[in-house]
Amino acid sequence: MGIKIPGKRYGKRLEHSKVFGHGGHGKKNGNADLLITPLVDMFVIIVLFLIANFSATGEVLMMTKDIVLPEAVNVKEVEMHPVVMVSNDQVSVSGTIVGRVEDLTKDEYLNIPALEEKLRDMKKQFEDLHSMAGGGETFKGDVNIQANKDVQFKVIKRVMFSCATAGYNNINFAVIQAGGAATGEKTAAATTH
Repeated sequence: MGIKIPGKRYGKRLEHSKVFGHGGHGKKNGNADLLITPLVDMFVIIVLFLIANFSATGEVLMMTKDIVLPEAVNVKEVEMHPVVMVSNDQVSVSGTIVGRVEDLTKDEYLNIPALEEKLRDMKKQFEDLHSMAGGGETFKGDVNIQANKDVQFKVIKRVMFSCATAGYNNINFAVIQAGGAATGEKTAAATTH
């Protein structure tokens, strides 16, 4: 390899250009250099774009064929909280069945012990997790109730009482926003305090 005379040196891409380099009258090189830095930058931008546009509020509630939600006009967006599902047959929390509606209509008690126990366990897990992490987030007591519109009020009243007894005082009801046929059905929450 010979010694090159000092002077302007152009990058590999511009070395053979007519404007900057030594003219385009040389032999064409069949190999193209792959520029890794712009390629990595492009992929980072794509990943950041996808992360920024990912919707975390998409599937907060699990829609089942057993539960037909009531409609409401004044609603707000559903947030991620524990979900108590009340169908015509059973009551469940996060997929765990805690009681049958038939048994709940017969009993004269105001609470549902299995529901209270499950919610207290979830509350304890939340508090333990946040105390170990050292975060300053406190337990707010939010819960979403997803109930079929045909369930008796007696059952809903017992579910609400059990939630409040377990420490979940901010109760949100999952509903379908009224007028959903024109704009597409949206699941929302009506809040009670």
